[in-house]
Amino acid sequence: MEIERYEKKLVDTHAHLHMPHFKSDFQSVLERTSRLRFVLNVSTSLNDIQPCIDVAKNLGNTYVAIGIHPHDSKDAFKTGTEYLDILEKSATKVSRVIAIGEIGLDYYRNLSPVDVQKKIFADQVTLALHLKLPIILHIRDAYDDTYDILRAFSYGSLRGIVHAFSSDEIWAKRFVKLGFKIGIGGPITYPKNEMLRSVVKIIGEENIVPETDCPYLPPQPYRGKRNEPAYVSYVYEELEKIFNYDISEQLWKNVKEIFEGSFDDSFKNIEQNTESGDDEK
Repeated sequence: MEIERYEKKLVDTHAHLHMPHFKSDFQSVLERTSRLRFVLNVSTSLNDIQPCIDVAKNLGNTYVAIGIHPHDSKDAFKTGTEYLDILEKSATKVSRVIAIGEIGLDYYRNLSPVDVQKKIFADQVTLALHLKLPIILHIRDAYDDTYDILRAFSYGSLRGIVHAFSSDEIWAKRFVKLGFKIGIGGPITYPKNEMLRSVVKIIGEENIVPETDCPYLPPQPYRGKRNEPAYVSYVYEELEKIFNYDISEQLWKNVKEIFEGSFDDSFKNIEQNTESGDDEK
């Protein structure tokens, strides 16, 4: 597939461009990334919030989600409520911050105690609703508990993305009903992943958004290698095979439904293809 053919239409709703995996050819990766329509760079801890924001300052098409990954919940917990103050300050001061994430629960590795994960997750959902920001969800072996926590907030205007979705159509439909889009990345290109392709077909193109999770989860042609935003083209290619038409504009519409609400000025920059945005709100 010729990536260049799609560059102006592509969006990547989950990248980690600030991670050290890109150090050796960072400028080349940024140049390729700059050709996409929209990229969301996602933090995972208090330590990488500023590096995550710094990347976005250099790319006019790139915005930021800030939050505490479940693996890092134990570290945030030690700060008391200070981590929430840090998140809120960044979200209200930096115009490029348009979401809270990635946040959620991860019972696969359990690098933080479950009760701590739940508290940090719930507190960040509260913050997101207070700030009227969408949520980027990380869920691994914890769909039941994640769903139960979010249902407790269903009185609010929940919206966001279930990042790297890896369950069945029943769970997909439940999260869609809560107000979330389903994040689809490189795994949809894996030959044996018929379940994910089936889920996507069942829930429909109006309920999905494309992502890479780079440097992780590369598409099939790059299995075992580093991923990057430009490779989201392979996700688009697979989705077009499923739906039998160019769904790039539908996917862009889905992305705008999640993020556009309170950020009209920011999205005007993307539509007008400006080179950079302000650092401060």
